[in-house]
Amino acid sequence: MNEKEIGEIRRRITPEKNTISRIRGCYVTEQKEILSEFDQTFGLMSEIECEELLKVIKKTLSGQIGRNLRDIEFTTAQVVDGSEHKLLSDIRNSSLTDDEAVKKFFKKVIDSVTFEGNYLILLASDKYDVFTYSGDGKKNEDSTQVFNYFICSVCPIKLTKPALSYYAHDNAFHSIAANSVISMPEVGFMFPAFDDRQTNIYNSLLYTRDITASHDEFVKNVFAAEPPMPASIEKETFDAVLEDTVGDACSFDVVQAVHEKIFTMVEEHKAAKERDTLMISKGTVKNVLSDCGVDEEKISAFDESFDESFGRRGEVHPKNVIDTRKFEVKTPDVTIKVNPERTDLIKTEIIDGTKYIMIRAESDVTVNGVAISI
Repeated sequence: MNEKEIGEIRRRITPEKNTISRIRGCYVTEQKEILSEFDQTFGLMSEIECEELLKVIKKTLSGQIGRNLRDIEFTTAQVVDGSEHKLLSDIRNSSLTDDEAVKKFFKKVIDSVTFEGNYLILLASDKYDVFTYSGDGKKNEDSTQVFNYFICSVCPIKLTKPALSYYAHDNAFHSIAANSVISMPEVGFMFPAFDDRQTNIYNSLLYTRDITASHDEFVKNVFAAEPPMPASIEKETFDAVLEDTVGDACSFDVVQAVHEKIFTMVEEHKAAKERDTLMISKGTVKNVLSDCGVDEEKISAFDESFDESFGRRGEVHPKNVIDTRKFEVKTPDVTIKVNPERTDLIKTEIIDGTKYIMIRAESDVTVNGVAISI
């Protein structure tokens, strides 16, 4: 799914546009015991309760694609005869009314997540009459298809601290006891995916709040799939592949060229307002290495190592590889941060056997906020 498709679904999860028909959930202890279950419609809730609950559900579709939001792909065999896919489909097709399927799903989640304290498993079912566009680009409200989906959010329950409050009606202070409140989800998903504004039962959209967490057991138990590499690990892995294979040829110029190439691709993709998510292939990096004069043996080593780390058809998200907001040069004692559009201001040089990082000063220079002359 791309940003526009996710945004289209997110915009529905508001009090004004909400058509979520049913919610179900269970309250689970740290010891994996179900304390209670609930099954109700939004029509029986107060306006404030609906608004707060929608915030939780909506959060499961938030964050950056490739970082907080990752695609989970099912194989054809799973779609045809896979128990995990069938369970998700039963929940979806019944709009959460299949008690046996829902309870079985709750057990799968409980067996695969661990939190400090209690937590809530929340399911929300919705049907979206997908609008179309006419030939002149105008929105056509007549629906040609219905996108039937559900969202799962797994939310820790946190205990607030006791507090003191002033009660105006009796002109006195009273203590407020600690309360259990629902936190934003740590992990969740939407099934099925909404690709090309159509139902894609071969995909699900996984959400993780923490980009360093893979939630391996959750992904394996719920989807019977290999967990996607966490965003932070993806960067560490890419950096290691580049360093280990290019070796002594991994100079400032090489890393600078890789950064500039990816940064330029991100800016061009943004300017073109492309719908599809930009991903970086090994071919892109290999071309940069070749342009920098890295020998073929090292480029071949990079090719093989990339395949081992990310798969033969593997790609990496650009924001998991570079920071598009800054270009950083670091030593144990000095850190230099540069506008990513002006990496040309820095170069390395050896003078009388000593290594230097050279910064070209073209405009005003300040030291601790004080303008200086050079």
